[in-house]
This record gives sequence, C-alpha cells and structure tokens, in this order.
Amino acid sequence: MSGNQSGDVLVLGAGVVGLGIAFTLARAGHPVTVVDPAPASGATHAAAGMIAPVAELAHQEEALLPLTLDSARRYRGFVDDVAAVSGRDAGYATTPTLVCGFDAADRDALAALYRVQLRLGLDVEQLTTREARRREPLLGPHLTAAYLLPHDHQVDPRVLSRALLAALEALGVRVIAQRAEALLSTPAGSGTSGSSGGRVAGARLADGSTVEADETIVATGVAADLPGLPAPLPLRPVHGDVLRLRPPAGFPALTHTVRAIVRGVPVYVVPRFDGTLVLGATAREDGGSGLQAGGVHTLLRDGITLLPALAEATITDAVARARPGTPDNMPLLGRMRDADGAAVAGLVLATGFFRHGVLLTPLAGAAVRGLLVGDPLPVAEPCDPDRFALIPRATAP
Repeated sequence: MSGNQSGDVLVLGAGVVGLGIAFTLARAGHPVTVVDPAPASGATHAAAGMIAPVAELAHQEEALLPLTLDSARRYRGFVDDVAAVSGRDAGYATTPTLVCGFDAADRDALAALYRVQLRLGLDVEQLTTREARRREPLLGPHLTAAYLLPHDHQVDPRVLSRALLAALEALGVRVIAQRAEALLSTPAGSGTSGSSGGRVAGARLADGSTVEADETIVATGVAADLPGLPAPLPLRPVHGDVLRLRPPAGFPALTHTVRAIVRGVPVYVVPRFDGTLVLGATAREDGGSGLQAGGVHTLLRDGITLLPALAEATITDAVARARPGTPDNMPLLGRMRDADGAAVAGLVLATGFFRHGVLLTPLAGAAVRGLLVGDPLPVAEPCDPDRFALIPRATAP
C-alpha cells in the first residue's frame, strides 16, 4: 500500500475493544477504517472473556463498578447486533459463575467481599459447600466457601472477534493490515481546531502511507503511546499466562464459570461451547513477555486443587499476553487535553482497559459514539484521561 487515504473515522487497534468501537460507529453510519497488523492477536487472543462485574469487584476499584455493570447490561444487545450483521454466532453464553474458597483465609476474604457486594445491592447468593458440589460435582475436597453469581456470564473473545471482523466486512469497513507509526496533525493555529494546538488528522503507517480522518480513535492497548500524542500515556504492561485444556473422555461438562481463591491466589476455569476449558490467570509486571514456567505451574497447581480431574486434561494451547494497565486500573476513555487545557480535536483515547477489556467493549463503543456526536456518556466520565496530570511532551523550539 502506498499514498494517502482518507475517511471519517480511523480506529487504531483491532483488539476486541477497537473492533467493538469500529462496529458501533459503522453501525451508526460512520465511514470507518481500522488499522492493525494482526487483528485480535494480542490480549484479546488470550482473554477468558468473563462478563463478570460482580466477581470482578476489587478493593480500591469500586469506581469501576458502574462501568462494568453498565457494559454487562449492554452485552446481550451488542452481541445480538453483531450476530445479525455478521451472520455468525458471537460466542456469548449465560453460564452463571461460582466463586469458591479453599482454606480459612480464602473463606474469610470471600466473606468480606460478600458483605461489600450485598451492601452495593449486587446479585450474589451464599451457598453451602454441599450446594456448590451439587451444582459442580468435580469441585475439590477442600472447599470451604462458595457463592453463586447468577448474572456473571461469559463470551469467547476469539469467536466474538471473528464475528466482529465479519460484521465490519459486511458494513464496508476497511481493515488495513499495517502498524500505525505516528499520529498526523494539522499545524497549530490552522483554524481547523477549536484550540490553538491544531488537531489530530489521522495516522502514518509502517509502510510510509497515511490515512487521514476527521476522528482518530487510539485503541492500540500497550502500544497506544504513539508519537504525535500531546503527552505520554500512563500505561504499564501487565502480563498474564493462560492455558486451554481439553478434558478427558467422560469428563462431566462444567455448567458454571468457576472462579476461586486457592491459598490466597486467584484462579478461574471457563467452559467453552466446544468442551474445552480456559484456565487462568496470572498477573505479573516483571517485564517478561513470554510464557512463564512459574505462572504455568501455579495455574496447574491451583486449577487441579479447584477441579482435581483437570490433572487428566490435555493442554491444547498456552499463551501469554500483555494487558494495558493505568495507575488506578481504570481505562483512558475520552479526549486528551493540550497544554492550554483544551480538548485535542480529532483524537479519542480508548485504551488502558487492563483485565476488563472484553467486559467493557460495549460501553467503550457507546462512549466513543457519544463523544463523536457531542453527547458524552455520563457513566464514562470517570475514565477521562484528564484525571491524570499528563505532562505535555516537549516541543522543539
């Protein structure tokens, strides 16, 4: 590819968040171009896809709850739209969630979380261990606590991404298999922006070509800190190891997503339609990008404690991917501001989703759509990148 192209909206990044934003905008009638060298191959490829706002509630992350609940409520309509446009299944399942503990400390930690969940009016039911085993007979013998989260569901991100790509093709969206190298901008004082700092006008790609756009959405995950942004982004890569297993013949199918704390360490097992299981999740910030032996050991150790029959399963896939985290683990979702405090025209950030990217995809699409039409989504206001004191990049004299 060479030369210049133009379009109304340019989405940089084709993970599930970028694809979801592109779909939402194209569905609303915007001409959209997507740029990504390998769509859905990053964190999306590894993600378990739990649509679990109740289970994902974490200490000091309570501000995320309104976002996760809002997005979970949107999910059914979102995947139904994707399926209708693509003609493909979108991978959504209303599998409920069981949360379990395996020693006294695990039991106490889950009890404390349960009290917070009840105080916030969330739908969670405490079960006896006998009731939990009636629901999932394969649970390990050292179970000490169990809770049912009936409305925490799941989606297969790989299936959803394929459906989104098919839907984008049906809607006439261009997907360019290139890497974005830098943002394009118009000169300051050009008159094309409401501020004195000019505006973002698209991106330059790895092959030297450019794509011009009225609005550019930066949804490139850990690679989102592109040249041309007015300030460095406060992103950090958080790597996770994830295994996919095929149970032995005769292994009873799980009917719940099973999450647990095993001796203080979180672990989950997510059943898929094809009978395979997703086992995760480690979280490490050691800078290592490859699959870590210690992480795999921990997953297998705790997964087998949770469901002993996993010892007989076959490992069919093992991946490690980096998720983009921010200082408060909330997304960067909104317009950046320049040194004068004015919103940078033509630029929207949609990154920093950490472990919530799949869950927050419908919300991200709705929020970006609202920004483009001048009707911001109130629930997304806490994600404004301006909540951090972003220091503008130095400019040449």
